[in-house]
Amino acid sequence: MSKNAIIIGAGPAGLTAAYELLKKSDIIPVILEESPYIGGISRTAVFGERRMDLGGHRFFSKNQRVMDLWLELMPLQGAPALDEKILGTEGEYAENGPDPEAEDRVMLRRRRVSRIYYLRNFFDYPISLKFATFKNMGLLRTMKAGFGYIGSAIHKREENSLEDFYINRFGRPLYEMFFEDYTEKLWGVHPSKIAPDWGAQRVKGLSLMKTVMAALTKPFKKQGSQTETSLIESFYYPKKGPGQLYEIMAAEIQKMGGRILMNARVIGLETDNGRVQAVTYEDTQTGERVSMPCDEVFSTMPVKDLVAAMSPKAPETVREIASTLPYRDFITVGLLVDKLAIQNKTQMKTLGNIVPDCWIYVQERDVKLGRLQIFNNWSPYMLPDPEKQVWMGLEYFCSEGDELWNKSSEEFVAFAKEELLRIGVISSPDAVKDATHLRVKKAYPAYFGSYARFDEVRSYTDGFENLWLLGRNGQHRYNNMDHSMLTAMEAVDTILSGKRDKNVVWNVNTEEVYHETDEKKEEKRES
Repeated sequence: MSKNAIIIGAGPAGLTAAYELLKKSDIIPVILEESPYIGGISRTAVFGERRMDLGGHRFFSKNQRVMDLWLELMPLQGAPALDEKILGTEGEYAENGPDPEAEDRVMLRRRRVSRIYYLRNFFDYPISLKFATFKNMGLLRTMKAGFGYIGSAIHKREENSLEDFYINRFGRPLYEMFFEDYTEKLWGVHPSKIAPDWGAQRVKGLSLMKTVMAALTKPFKKQGSQTETSLIESFYYPKKGPGQLYEIMAAEIQKMGGRILMNARVIGLETDNGRVQAVTYEDTQTGERVSMPCDEVFSTMPVKDLVAAMSPKAPETVREIASTLPYRDFITVGLLVDKLAIQNKTQMKTLGNIVPDCWIYVQERDVKLGRLQIFNNWSPYMLPDPEKQVWMGLEYFCSEGDELWNKSSEEFVAFAKEELLRIGVISSPDAVKDATHLRVKKAYPAYFGSYARFDEVRSYTDGFENLWLLGRNGQHRYNNMDHSMLTAMEAVDTILSGKRDKNVVWNVNTEEVYHETDEKKEEKRES
């Protein structure tokens, strides 16, 4: 008799777990997804003929296994995309790959351009040592930044906070210019109050020295050599946004015999004898409740909700820690404009000669806007007429129930227009031809407050032999898509091997290089 697996959540991790189980075993997965959407926060939101990427998802990974899976589902383009044809800027194409002008199931290779908008000027991200950088910073700021960086290289702070982490790598002046305010926008908490873990996961391989060395050694590097994620120059991207890949994966799962139940909110996990015996879900449309026995459980739901749903109840201390785990929520506003006020002063060709950025980190202190996406540059197929109109996504970080969260769609769109006008991105509110507004709960697991005691929660959940916590919210860890998918792959591997080692799942994306400074440890890391 075949076994079954209940998978909570149809995001990258949950879908990958189901896909791997069906390919490698006779375990039948059933995915329970609370929302009516596939892809979690990696889904593509559709508004008429326009598509919106909720957060900007570059398909790039150092893990070849993940890269191979992406290309297995969506082959790399073998001919120019629309913008490449119009501009005459052909790139590298896969032999016998699909033509994006003729087929939808195709992965595009895109140019990575991400810059910082600060002092009403553009700065490279990561910060580069170009004349334009010094010119935009001004002589005094440049001198302060240089001396600050030298000071940080000589004297290292003990890393007790994210602020310490950034100052050790960039020096205090650069930290104050390019990290402090943006980080507080993102988390709603000053970096001095945040654990350094976030930096360890998101920018662990990046430093000012690596940025310089990357520029100096670029002409001598072989194609495909290992590069820090923040330094990559190109990435893959599904023709119609990230959610397209996960929708394809979901269809493949169903073809292979897996089940996906939408609008199915998990409300209970029955435990006994060190195992989860059954999972109960509620149909959010009909109110019907169903209990499903299970052999394995893969959870990508927020840890606080998982622990609250367990029966018998978890110990009081575990419930208290889990219930107070912090999150940041997210609001995105889509704005359609005929023209941008900011000009393309680069040498890069773009449709309509708009700025070439995929996204722009907004460091200006007089607005709450965190990032600005330009969907035309992610894929020309995200809107009907990328030559004549610009489709943008404005990203705001907030907490459910706060002032930003509680604004009506009409209020928020007006607020977003005013912010773009203030920093010179548009010339008039009338430049906006259409707009949409979308809220996303628990987009970012946060690294402060009760997170300091998260290991107690992990110890408790790890005690259930057949319960596997995966992905960003499942592990309360700010993972990228590839890391989330890799947690699922590792979980399936260790189950099928019979080892059932929870550590291999938790060890994904935890290598920390910034703690070690002596020469011997540096040599060990390079080997």
